[in-house]
Amino acid sequence: MNDERLPGERFPALRRRGFLAATTGAAALALTGCGGGTDDKADSGSGGTPRRGGRLRAAFAGGGAGETLDPHLANLFADVARAKALYDKLADYGADLSAQPRLAEKWQSNKTLDRWQVTLREATFHDGKPVTAKDVLHSYRRIADPKQAFRAKASLEPIDLDASRARGDRTVEFVLKRPTAEFPNVLAAFGAYIVPEHAGDFDRKPIGSGPFRFVSFTPGRSAVFRRYEDYWDGAPHLDEIEFVVANEESARVNALLAGQVEYAHELNPTTARAHEGRGQIEIVRLRNSAMQAFCMKTDRPPFDDKRVREAFFLIADREELVAGALSGAGEVGNDLFGKGYEYYADGLPQRAQDLDRARALLKQAGAEKLKVTLDTSAVAAGFTEAASIFRDQAAEAGVTIDVKTGSKDSYWSDILDGGTLCCYRSGAMPIEAHISQRLLTDSTTNATQWRHKDFDALYQQAQSTRDKSERAAVYERMQRRLYTEGGFLIWGFADWILGTSRKVRGVETKAPANTLDWARFDKVWLA
Repeated sequence: MNDERLPGERFPALRRRGFLAATTGAAALALTGCGGGTDDKADSGSGGTPRRGGRLRAAFAGGGAGETLDPHLANLFADVARAKALYDKLADYGADLSAQPRLAEKWQSNKTLDRWQVTLREATFHDGKPVTAKDVLHSYRRIADPKQAFRAKASLEPIDLDASRARGDRTVEFVLKRPTAEFPNVLAAFGAYIVPEHAGDFDRKPIGSGPFRFVSFTPGRSAVFRRYEDYWDGAPHLDEIEFVVANEESARVNALLAGQVEYAHELNPTTARAHEGRGQIEIVRLRNSAMQAFCMKTDRPPFDDKRVREAFFLIADREELVAGALSGAGEVGNDLFGKGYEYYADGLPQRAQDLDRARALLKQAGAEKLKVTLDTSAVAAGFTEAASIFRDQAAEAGVTIDVKTGSKDSYWSDILDGGTLCCYRSGAMPIEAHISQRLLTDSTTNATQWRHKDFDALYQQAQSTRDKSERAAVYERMQRRLYTEGGFLIWGFADWILGTSRKVRGVETKAPANTLDWARFDKVWLA
């Protein structure tokens, strides 16, 4: 089945449309990091008996000639999809963003939550060698190398890797720097893949323990992987999976319509509406896959006054923002991250627009004629539209918003510390990770500049609490505080939209992007 011709030779229409063009503006994982939902018509025919055989061609936006199969350098959706086909992590996130065992068969902590014993399942790499505790420690130490810029490095920070040890071939004792009740989230961290201690050239002969093994790779064009018969979770149904690069959404859609690919990642809502229910292709909506928000800097005027922040919460017409900025492909938010995820505080009242109350709060704060700049960019879908809509909504409350459009290349670094108000989004991650990475005094991506020692103490209390129900109560207390006076105005959660051929079966519809069952090609088959 192996076809040695380049994708552009087999798919001439794709080449004409710039299918193989290398761009640096491909959509990166917003971290990354989403609850689930299902569209009955967009089930991609998940019923029926799986059929073995065939090659599935999946189109993703890519990263150009500089692409690599090194899983620790994965950044784009295409990188992660390829990485999870070749490699495994110790754990991964379920649909509710709780950690689910993968290469780790089980884990157990000591009473003080600062030592965890992880038992590995019996699994082998593609060269037949067993996955061992030494491979795990090698992988984590490689990620943590201070000379490298691996994305998972920050997630592994709680581990004292010098003190951690292999206790036999299939047991790892992780020594932590502090109590960490949610340590399984570290095992599931974005990019924390296990590679063999004897790993060589990642782009010419990568060896993983994932469901597919390497056949060929041309950066910016194509990667072909073949079924690994001895995969610990059962051999894939497909003979082969080919990842082809199509940076333009129109190219991915046209390739799907022309039968040149069977799976197209990252479609826009307009495309989905045009083709949904028409019978030619299937549209799959992954609900709650991207938080959409405005980010208020809480350490500077005017948002250092919590009355102004509350007023902005009440200015937002969330239904209008979802309809206009997301073309209806999403649902309203309630100023809290992680709707539908483990520990989400779903008992808080849904906020609705209340312009009278907003005006009263602004008057109390001495900000009746407030003027503020809103930073936005075309860096993410819906950002510029959301900014324009919110500007008009704010005008009804007497607030003047000046929309400033920044560079796509530098937007995320520009807004981290600068400005006062900006558009923001995030992909799937556990609520605990959202808090630790964005809302603690020493968080490296604290875009709202939310720094409160008592809030930090609550996080440490949660991490030191063994009982899960007691821990959940602490997380709810933290979320109530954010709901009342936090800096994230979270107005919606966007669907992630995929397209598939009608002959594709087994695509999971309840898994947000970035989770275990997203891009789970080992469970897909061709009818």
